[in-house]
Amino acid sequence: MLSEKMLAEMNEQIKHELYSAYLYLSMAAWFESKSLGGFAHWMKVQAGEEQEHAMKFFDHINDRGGKVKLQALEQPPAEFKSITAVFDEVLGHEKKVTARIHSLFDLAEKESDYPSKTFLAWFVDEQVEEEKNATEIVEWMKLGGETPQTIFSLDQLLGKRGEN
Repeated sequence: MLSEKMLAEMNEQIKHELYSAYLYLSMAAWFESKSLGGFAHWMKVQAGEEQEHAMKFFDHINDRGGKVKLQALEQPPAEFKSITAVFDEVLGHEKKVTARIHSLFDLAEKESDYPSKTFLAWFVDEQVEEEKNATEIVEWMKLGGETPQTIFSLDQLLGKRGEN
């Protein structure tokens, strides 16, 4: 059984994961409006992953006898200054999510909630990958600048996300 505090925090995390999906869909829409389908594809894949993350929390709460309480989501921004600004925002957002996951893990440790610790360990590892991916794109943008060649090359590369 989840403690009341852990239940409340996990319900809050569902909101944050769904907001992440909403934010990335808004970014995808912005990229689509700029005819940058590869960047939009990357964001859509990212949004799908965030929805999966929310469902993992949803299922964990239910598996542990808790009650999921969905919360209202804020409207994400719809306009962005530049491609680099978008990925700077992605990186900053992922760092906030990482801090939330670490806080949840700390709470699980404090409460000796071993099932939640095991569950959250996957998210700790996942956030390393999320931050790495965003950092890599930010660095590519800084390296190449927002030149047509860089934008075209990255649009092609990011459009292949998920192909294996």
